[in-house]
Amino acid sequence: MPRPDDRAPSSFPLPSDQEVRGTRRRTLATLSLGQVLGNLGAGAAPSIGVLLASAVVESEAWAGVARSATTIGAAIAAVPLGTLALRWGRRGALASAYAAAAVGAGLLVLAAVVSSTALLVVGMMLVGCGAAANFQMRFAAADLAESDRRGRSIALVVWVGTIGSVLGPNLGLPGEALEARWGLPEYTGAFVIGGALMAVAALALLVLLRPDPLLLSIRLRDARTASTRSSAGAPSTDPRQIDSRPVDEHDDDTRHVTAPAELPADEPAPAPPADPARRTTVRAALRLVRDVPRARFALTAQVLAHLVMVSIMTMTPIHLDHHGADIGVVGLVISVHVLGMFGLAPLVGRASDRLGPVPVILGGLAVLGVGAVVGAVAGPSREVVGVALFLVGLGWSVVTVPAAAMLTGAVSAAQRPVVQGAGDMAMNAVAAAGAILSGPVVAIWGFGALCLVTLPALVVVVVAAARLRRAGG
Repeated sequence: MPRPDDRAPSSFPLPSDQEVRGTRRRTLATLSLGQVLGNLGAGAAPSIGVLLASAVVESEAWAGVARSATTIGAAIAAVPLGTLALRWGRRGALASAYAAAAVGAGLLVLAAVVSSTALLVVGMMLVGCGAAANFQMRFAAADLAESDRRGRSIALVVWVGTIGSVLGPNLGLPGEALEARWGLPEYTGAFVIGGALMAVAALALLVLLRPDPLLLSIRLRDARTASTRSSAGAPSTDPRQIDSRPVDEHDDDTRHVTAPAELPADEPAPAPPADPARRTTVRAALRLVRDVPRARFALTAQVLAHLVMVSIMTMTPIHLDHHGADIGVVGLVISVHVLGMFGLAPLVGRASDRLGPVPVILGGLAVLGVGAVVGAVAGPSREVVGVALFLVGLGWSVVTVPAAAMLTGAVSAAQRPVVQGAGDMAMNAVAAAGAILSGPVVAIWGFGALCLVTLPALVVVVVAAARLRRAGG
């Protein structure tokens, strides 16, 4: 029997449960491969990128601004990736993002060669597309997951990506060999390697992510919805509309899905220009998040945890550099931080599925707070800075994994890509503001003050959790 295609017309036999389980396993394997390559390629940006920015713009404060362009790029790309996923599936959206990031890495090399701040900013923004793809990969892992295994599915892909995330910040060392061999400017060799890796990630996803998990999940849920309506004698609805009603966390995601079911083989899902739902998806997504308490809390937790993590991480290389650390030490500290972000993700996902996301998120806030305090008192000690960055990364993971599962479960399958994209846009936009402000804060008051001023953001999430509990969420 031929392998089922996620874009097949409604007359094509639906895949059996066994085939869906096989597709789920292949999807997780492909996403894991893409996550390793993508994180490895984009991993130079947090450690080497800020140093490259400092070398090009020759200003600490402006280095933070230039470095924040990566986060701004991730924010700008998030929603288009969600809408592309609805039209082309996760495969086309993710592959396009990594291809753009590979181009951005090439522009960073050119920016250093010609000493162009404009090219530096554009290159950083395009590299941010790779970061956006890395974030949305976790949602792709949940597309075909059972409702009680979403946290574990997300965590698995996040955890496997640890390999690339830990090694990526250390691309500066092999990059130095390329710089010496090819006569490239300092700090650019890492981006030559990173660009090649992200190009390979784009190709791997484009070739291997079949059938597309998002389009297949919508098709399966659409079929179940049609069957339920038929048996209940309910009137059919326009198959081109995406229902904007929220669903409960424990909904089976089948009652409100009215996404297109008839998709031609190997063709992108069409979206008529006149379709009003397509024009208002971002606005509707943000309104939906606002009106669903669990979605609103999940997004608040994601946004503010990311703000704290990015603000502290952005200026850590500069802080270490001021105290005489070489590029190897900087890469090692960032690797320890990234290990905290991803290394324990499977345990976090299992805890989220068993205990519920809200208690796990509160635990993550506590770890983040301890990490920020340790960073505030670290001073010139590289070891203490490393401990602080590990705790900040771990706290971020313990918040983000359950929050992503919570946001996914709060809306229907057809709503998810745009809601997820809008969430990532908000997360990265706020973090970009933190990255921009972190440079002046460190320049005026120091790295310890930067760590301390992030703490009120954590208090906001604790208050939001208390309100959710009082509301019965």
